[in-house]
Amino acid sequence: MGLSQSGILTINKLLFFSLVTMENIGKLIFSIGLILALIGLVLWLLAEHLTWLGNLPGDIKIERPGFSFYFPLTTMLVISFGLSFFLWLISRLTR
Repeated sequence: MGLSQSGILTINKLLFFSLVTMENIGKLIFSIGLILALIGLVLWLLAEHLTWLGNLPGDIKIERPGFSFYFPLTTMLVISFGLSFFLWLISRLTR
């Protein structure tokens, strides 16, 4: 006698929730915080060499008396491409 579709979903939910414990959530939050701190440290140390970041062609800057608007479109695209490539590379290396 096989399990019905709802029985399989129930087993999958039980397996998922047994893996999600406060200890695992704490480790995940700590790891994310550590990674963000390391990224911040690297950006802080390399700030003198990254002056071009945010001033790329395609970044929108509008400055008028009493008003300024800045939309770093190209910078966001470059960062998005870089992060996507990095995560793709990690996923390929961990297979």
